[in-house]
Amino acid sequence: MKGWEESGVTSGGTATVIGLGSMGWGAAMSLLRAGFTVKGVDIAPKVLERFNAEGGLCFATPAEAGTSDVVFVFVVNAEQAEEVLFGPNGAINNANPGTVFLLCVTMAPSATVKIAKKLEDAGMAVIDAPVSGGHAKALAGEMTIMGSGSEAAFEKAAGALDAVAAKVFRLGTEAGLGSKLKMINQLLAGVHIAAAAEAMSLAAKIGLDLKTVFEVVKVSAGSSWMFENRGPHIVEGDYTPHSAVNIFVKDLGIVTSEAESVGGVTPLSETALNLFRDAALAGLGAEDDAAVAKILAKRSGIVLPGMEANAGRAEN
Repeated sequence: MKGWEESGVTSGGTATVIGLGSMGWGAAMSLLRAGFTVKGVDIAPKVLERFNAEGGLCFATPAEAGTSDVVFVFVVNAEQAEEVLFGPNGAINNANPGTVFLLCVTMAPSATVKIAKKLEDAGMAVIDAPVSGGHAKALAGEMTIMGSGSEAAFEKAAGALDAVAAKVFRLGTEAGLGSKLKMINQLLAGVHIAAAAEAMSLAAKIGLDLKTVFEVVKVSAGSSWMFENRGPHIVEGDYTPHSAVNIFVKDLGIVTSEAESVGGVTPLSETALNLFRDAALAGLGAEDDAAVAKILAKRSGIVLPGMEANAGRAEN
């Protein structure tokens, strides 16, 4: 790992953000604050209306957005990335040669390599740039970027990277390195969410007060960032989706499939993946990923906060 650098390059220019979901919205807002002209692309008209009210330029397709100095891709998976880049209304249709494409999608490293090559063959510059930090840090312009790409691409995108990230890790020039590291991060994140859900469900089963459990554990050795972040969702019974169950069905699926392809062993990831899959099958896929606690609670014969009105949804 080559460490990280914080760019001091003056921001400006034009940036396109494809996908104004949780992280993409934060990136777009950070770019606006930094003085960029920002073109937002999303399929949801209401999201575009909100972005227009914030001072952004809004487009229903990447092709309509036209040219930009940098293009951030924040869609859900590799299939969507292929469509928004190379489809009939894809960004590649109107992009100028040398445009820097930042692939912020969490996808299999093999998919990243394939997409990066197609972009480079079309004369574009590419940074494999998966992100982490959550919605709040995205809004604050404090994401972590796990990046790999050419020196020239990083230099051209320096102002935009400085606007959206607190830390930019430079992992090398090879596409796929960023995606590999993001995969490892998601392995830990998914397992930690599942572990937090298990701990809080067991705490409820043995009669402990959940708020007290959270307050004690968060300052003790058993804590994790995910426990501190997701624990309040379980305590309060608030499963408003900041990162949905379905995201970890995808991300842990990437972990287990990529591990299998190289002979890696991931028993904890497989267990956590099965829990997220069960939650999705129970109709909880669009809820916050902490909703896996409902599955464990149902199996334990307990009712957690937020389950009273719809406990039947957590059938397994």
